Amino acid sequence: MKRLVFAAIIVSFAFFPVSTVSASPAQRVAAAAELGEHPRIATAITDLEDAIAYMENAPHDFGGHKAAAIAACHKAINQLKKAMAYRARKDMKE
Repeated sequence: MKRLVFAAIIVSFAFFPVSTVSASPAQRVAAAAELGEHPRIATAITDLEDAIAYMENAPHDFGGHKAAAIAACHKAINQLKKAMAYRARKDMKE
């Protein structure tokens, strides 16, 4: 039951990157459920999103590294989401 609720929450927060917007509802649920199997990755995505929000609202530029750090966080989130979508596709085929 916890996995189903977790999957619904992830799907409702637009888990998928733009490249998988055309994914079927079943694929979306499968990818969200995959996050339930990998909670540390789900936590990493949330933590990176929080770090982005923090840096964007910070009054300083972190020694000139703010923009690059934000961009790197966005890239990391995108890769983590792609990894979960890949696993979901593989699991659906098996």
